[in-house]
Amino acid sequence: MDMQENVTSIPSPTYMTILRALVKTMRPRQWTKNVVVFAALVFDGKFLRLEPTLRTVVAFALFCLISSSVYLLNDVVDREKDRAHPIKRHRPLAAGILQPGVALTAMALLLVVAVGAALALEPLLGITILGYFLLNVAYSFYLKNLVILDALTVAAGFLLRVAGGAMVVHVERFSPWLYVCVTFISLLIALGKRRHELTSLEAGATNHRAILDHYTVEFLDQLIGIITAATVVSYSFYTFSAENLPKNDMMMLTIPFVVYFLFRYLYLVHVKKLGGAPDELLFKDRHLFVTAVLWGLSAVGVLYLSHS
Repeated sequence: MDMQENVTSIPSPTYMTILRALVKTMRPRQWTKNVVVFAALVFDGKFLRLEPTLRTVVAFALFCLISSSVYLLNDVVDREKDRAHPIKRHRPLAAGILQPGVALTAMALLLVVAVGAALALEPLLGITILGYFLLNVAYSFYLKNLVILDALTVAAGFLLRVAGGAMVVHVERFSPWLYVCVTFISLLIALGKRRHELTSLEAGATNHRAILDHYTVEFLDQLIGIITAATVVSYSFYTFSAENLPKNDMMMLTIPFVVYFLFRYLYLVHVKKLGGAPDELLFKDRHLFVTAVLWGLSAVGVLYLSHS
């Protein structure tokens, strides 16, 4: 790769400028996506145990490192296309502030640390984290150009996070329906993001993401409708079929929170034309955030306080 790319028009960056650009490219704000690692700990009933909790915290940190290595790789690969995007053109690599060689070196370091530490903690976790990285490499170079499979790959990444969390706590009663729910919700978010890019970038959409040429708003709306219904159904099945839930079916009381959350998200995507940054949307929209908190509190309350 050309190490002198885009540096002729800007002054040589200082060490601190490069460091800040590197941290920005690692996208610590998107580490919130790795919170799903805690799903197995909470829903397997081990949240109040010290050792499983500590192991999950470490697994979360390792997924943050490996996801940052993926972001570094993605931005190196996509820097030319990002320059066509009204927001992403300001990313350090697209703007020429951070050089590809520096980003790739940091990526390799994060990869070695994350996989090595994961193997030491739990061999299966190490394999899962390496698989997560390889999946994203395949996505960056090939899968992102395959219609539908591009969104399924994003969902698979979330599924691997959940699986990694399940491995470190050695789950005993984690319902398979939760894997299904995570897959569908991840698909919904990925498709919502595709829709936002298609409508907001319009004629320039395919310059930013070539796969958008194979999608239409109508097709995405159909997929989003199907996935939304599937999410509600799968979560509903979980609430009355999971082995570790109270026999009084109290978990079914959390279904309205899930339904409202999904409908609110669809409102923001379709009416407010949001959805381009779903990780930020949760914290920017008060209704989404409050609903998520209420669902979390009620679900934990049912799991840990209701035994009748």
